[in-house]
Amino acid sequence: MNGGFNKAVATGLPAGVAASGDASAAVANAAAASFAALLEKLDYLDSTGIEQVRQAYRYADTAHLGQLRNSGEPYITHPIAVAALCASWKLDVQALMAALLHDAMEDCGITKADLIDRFGAPVAELVDGLTKLEKLQFNTREENQAESFRKMLLAMARDVRVILIKLADRTHNMRTLSDMPRSKWGRISSETLEIYAPIAHRLGLNQTYRELQDLAFRHLHPWRYATLAKAVNKSRSRRRDIVQKVQSDVDAAFARVGMPVRLAGREKTLYAIHQKMSLKNLSFAQVSDLYGFRVVVPSVTDCYTALGVLHQVYKPAPGKFKDHIAIPKLNGYQSLHTTLVGPAGLNIEFQVRTEEMHVVAEAGVAAHWLYKAQDASGAAAERMGTKWLQSLLDIQNETRDAAEFWDHVKVDLFPDAVYVFTPRSQIMALPRGATAVDFAYAIHSDVGDRTTAVRINDEQVPLRTELKNGDVVEVITADDAKPNPAWLAFVRTGRARSKIRHYVKTLAQNESADLGERLLTQALRSEGMEQLPGSEEHAAIWDKLLRFTGSKTRAELMTDIGLGKRIASIVAKRLVLLLSEDGQRPDALLLTRERYGAHEQVSQGSITLDGSENASVQYASCCRPVPGDPIVGYLGRGEGLVVHHAQCAVARKLQNKDGERFIAVDWADEPARSFEAGITVTVANGKGVLARIAAEFASCEADIVRVDMDDAMDTTDLRFVVTVRDLAHVEAVLRTLRRTQPVLRAFRVLPQLA
Repeated sequence: MNGGFNKAVATGLPAGVAASGDASAAVANAAAASFAALLEKLDYLDSTGIEQVRQAYRYADTAHLGQLRNSGEPYITHPIAVAALCASWKLDVQALMAALLHDAMEDCGITKADLIDRFGAPVAELVDGLTKLEKLQFNTREENQAESFRKMLLAMARDVRVILIKLADRTHNMRTLSDMPRSKWGRISSETLEIYAPIAHRLGLNQTYRELQDLAFRHLHPWRYATLAKAVNKSRSRRRDIVQKVQSDVDAAFARVGMPVRLAGREKTLYAIHQKMSLKNLSFAQVSDLYGFRVVVPSVTDCYTALGVLHQVYKPAPGKFKDHIAIPKLNGYQSLHTTLVGPAGLNIEFQVRTEEMHVVAEAGVAAHWLYKAQDASGAAAERMGTKWLQSLLDIQNETRDAAEFWDHVKVDLFPDAVYVFTPRSQIMALPRGATAVDFAYAIHSDVGDRTTAVRINDEQVPLRTELKNGDVVEVITADDAKPNPAWLAFVRTGRARSKIRHYVKTLAQNESADLGERLLTQALRSEGMEQLPGSEEHAAIWDKLLRFTGSKTRAELMTDIGLGKRIASIVAKRLVLLLSEDGQRPDALLLTRERYGAHEQVSQGSITLDGSENASVQYASCCRPVPGDPIVGYLGRGEGLVVHHAQCAVARKLQNKDGERFIAVDWADEPARSFEAGITVTVANGKGVLARIAAEFASCEADIVRVDMDDAMDTTDLRFVVTVRDLAHVEAVLRTLRRTQPVLRAFRVLPQLA
């Protein structure tokens, strides 16, 4: 699929020049042979289905005529190979036709309408979805890559067959990567390792997952791959006798109990060995679990019986048993895992599963097509895959920014999980490292939004507590509770992160819209107009103003003003001009009073602050202004209103550079909350000094937010951030501290004052 990835330029023969008979025959034979191999895999289709696939092949063959791959083979061999992989998963006729046609739209000038006429809308939609992905070029620029992945993931969320064809395409491209210029190996392999292999794992396609990892490893680190391959071959021949003995012992044990089993050996992939060596800092000789066996039995009950038989043959390694049948993995995988200590102390892992589980384990979501009998496991796998895909659409609805969307999704592409219980004993799977807040959002977004506390195993714990296997989690909610932006620092799931960000963003927008309206009203008063014109009676004026600013709605315009993306005074001047054209004139008395009154030095009117503004107004941490301080407001570019101490050096710099963005701000008579202030206390160090100082803060009703100190010496600086009501409260605290016996001096920290 990926255009720049695996295609040579179409190399049609020059007009009037016939290719040699031998070359033409070779090309035709190659294509025919590969299609014949595909036909052999279509025995699960009826004759009508096979004929439809044949028609799609003929159409694609004609479309790609003259095109060659980097290997020199006809280009049609690539779509055939992709279709063959899809056929191995027993995908339906539509998916096979789309696999054969997946490059036709992009390369051959064929339109979606052509495909609808010829093969019907479902096939055309699949090809169109894949083609859109094709056109995306993965540049080094992060946002382009993020946008590409977003489109791919949303296409697969709408129809899982899109990603299955895409993974088949990527697998064949990786198998033939050696034909590509070596300079491209690194980028393509990294992309496969970071994106496509995790997606395959997340959808339960374990065979594809392992193959993609190994192929990427081979091309990313050829020397390491070759060295490991040599070491594994040597180890294999050295330990062949031991492995054969294990196999015969196990076969004999099952024969004695009369249980029919299918025993197959499995070897750890080279990438898995490399990863284990890197993560745990091991040498090759220290990796003990290279070999394993898979035991396939008729029924679920037989799985547990077979486990007992195995534990009678060899001793199990302590702590190495996992029951993934009772509690399946997130991607639907089910098996019993046990590690046995075999001959010569060799650790050997056994996986015990039924045939149905084996199909799901290897093919995941694709098992829906592979295993057609009324199988609950296949359906469960499909449901689990679909559940994750549906969550992508939920995240997309709340996150329009591509980089943010990709950030959320990356979080969910993980193999590991913890299993916890609700108070009603329902099992829930969450990623390792998930917290109580993730659990709340996994239940329902309303539960997450209204969470106030959590009890784990009947004990109240902080919301950031990480969950462990077997925890019983109870969420305590309140109707008036709201998500806390601080949760973003510790939540682990993409769902929780996107829900919290969406809430914070919506809150900030609403508050910014209110602030923007206040700013525009003040600016309008400075131009001699008492209030904003009504939306209904002055709809034409608002339409003209929105066209001027480029905003879609009045609310969007107000939000942009509140966030500092637009200057209120400029918008006000335009609005006055439009109102003048409509026959309304500025009030000369109001104009004089507002423009040349108390705030003549400031370009926009004054805003009153009481601390209740939340997200729309920030109080600068460089100078930490409190009520009573002289202050100025800076309307940052997208950050909303930032309030500084009037003497702050940072504010002075901004005034020199960006003076038109400053607005007058005043403190309200009654602040609605406490404010932070920095206080440094120099003390003669001694026993119990810190406790004494803390007690003095408490007696003054100043809560300590943070404390920092130098290494303990005879004289030490204690640096506090405390909450205070206003400037008078700060001064009262300082007076109390200066009277305290060990205190040498105490002062408010205003480090950035100019």
